Amino acid sequence: MTITEPPPPTREAIVEAARARLLADGHARLSTRKVADHAGVPVSQLHYHFGSKQGLLLAVLEAENRRLLDRQSRMYSAERPLWQRYEQACDFLEEDLDSGYVRVLQEMIAEGWANPDVGAAVRDLLRGWFSLLTDVAAEAEARFGALGPFTAAEVATLIGTVFVGAEAMILLGFDRDDLPLRSSLRRVGVLIRNLEERGGDGDASPTT
Repeated sequence: MTITEPPPPTREAIVEAARARLLADGHARLSTRKVADHAGVPVSQLHYHFGSKQGLLLAVLEAENRRLLDRQSRMYSAERPLWQRYEQACDFLEEDLDSGYVRVLQEMIAEGWANPDVGAAVRDLLRGWFSLLTDVAAEAEARFGALGPFTAAEVATLIGTVFVGAEAMILLGFDRDDLPLRSSLRRVGVLIRNLEERGGDGDASPTT
């Protein structure tokens, strides 16, 4: 009787191995050889599936982005006051900084300035976040009326780009004594809470 060997690790398994090494080693020390060893495949398999270390990083970023966007979508659809959901988003920022996701995203953004293919890939990923934020802003608009002079898409653009900019500054090394980045982000939650409480439905569930 011939014993059938298990199939080789899939592309997804290699991505998971790369994610594990990224968390353990950090972006600067990420080695394709270590990823291959972790996945139990020869380095040639990484080149076959992803073409380069950059291609592998984009695949990891895409997988993480999908997971985190799903997490964020579930959080924003919860039946909680909007200000509490926004505060949870600020908490998630700390998790995403610790996981290495933010660093890879920012480095791929920078790479995209010179590499049109990388730029297009990163724009596709970011569009999902801005789309989600636009839906959240539209919810607020439906509940409370006009958002000052801004459309829902403009509010989403401001919030999204503020987070991306704050992430870049944090990674650059600015701390609380240099710039109040984290507290500034959280103050937006105070504004949202005041808006909800003035509207008299701070405990209202999100509209559908």
